[in-house]
Amino acid sequence: MKFTTPTPIQAKAIPVALSHRDLIGCAQTGTGKTAAFSIPIITRLMKQKEKTALILVPTRELAAQVCEVINQLLLFIPDLKVVSVIGGVSMQPQLRALAKKPRIIVATPGRLVDHLHRGSVSLSKVEILTLDEADRMLDMGFAPQLNEILRFLPKTRQTLFFSATLPANILKLAQKFLKDPIQVAAEVEQKAPVKISQKVVHVDAKLKNAMVLDELNAREGTVLIFARTQHRTDRLAKFLDGYGVSVARIHGGRTQGQRTRALDGFRKGAFRILVATDIAARGLDIDHVAHVINYDLPQVPEDYIHRIGRTGRAGRSGQALSLVAGEDKANWKEIEKLLARSSHSLKA
Repeated sequence: MKFTTPTPIQAKAIPVALSHRDLIGCAQTGTGKTAAFSIPIITRLMKQKEKTALILVPTRELAAQVCEVINQLLLFIPDLKVVSVIGGVSMQPQLRALAKKPRIIVATPGRLVDHLHRGSVSLSKVEILTLDEADRMLDMGFAPQLNEILRFLPKTRQTLFFSATLPANILKLAQKFLKDPIQVAAEVEQKAPVKISQKVVHVDAKLKNAMVLDELNAREGTVLIFARTQHRTDRLAKFLDGYGVSVARIHGGRTQGQRTRALDGFRKGAFRILVATDIAARGLDIDHVAHVINYDLPQVPEDYIHRIGRTGRAGRSGQALSLVAGEDKANWKEIEKLLARSSHSLKA
């Protein structure tokens, strides 16, 4: 896999995880968190043949990516199997896979609860529980499902808890799941990557569509556009398609097949433009995005950093544009405060 030097979060988290201690790891998306918890999990399960591991993630796409990394790590360990348990797809293949007693389960909370209530999965042998992107899971309203899953887990286990931010509600959740955790952090300050050129345009809300079209015509390369809701995502994608723009869309209301085809098409260049809700703001490994356009601003200032961080990855340069209408001014002031704290300038 060409891993030679651990990232900061890997260097801090892996030794703690290998020591069997509970862990709170604070690091942004793209810092190598998946390997930080997967390597200790595999190491432990190789030694404890009867034990299993559960990894909870907020989105189906992130589940697919985590499984992909784990499968690469398991290339020469054929007796360890990983299965993805996610919503939006048929239950039957998952039921068949779970019947084979996989040692590692990567799951979204809602579908895992469905299986627990059906009795098609047992968590009684879970040795290591990992919650990845825990703050995102709370943002998406998964707290009831997480509390339900907790009832089925062994009290004696190790828990690894990863989050990009640690506000009060996340720390409260951590207290429910962890015992005497060690906290490690890497790159926790919410900063925009330095190679991203940021620009803001104040615009009348009615002119946003025309402005986006003009910006797309003036730019080269792939563009990821963020909209606030599923409806606005659909509407903007339809508008762009009407002008002959090669566009795909992704949001929580689309089927898993539609979401996968949209992402794969965008990754492979079949679509130049991807219009998305914040479901694409974190965790997705799309390394060729040249531009990010905030058609709508995020509700949480920190999500601005996550959004524009989809471009300028792996040391590349990138461009981010935000369209700020009258209704967005309060949100934009909060984002400006965040950026001022991290000393990043904007072009108006």
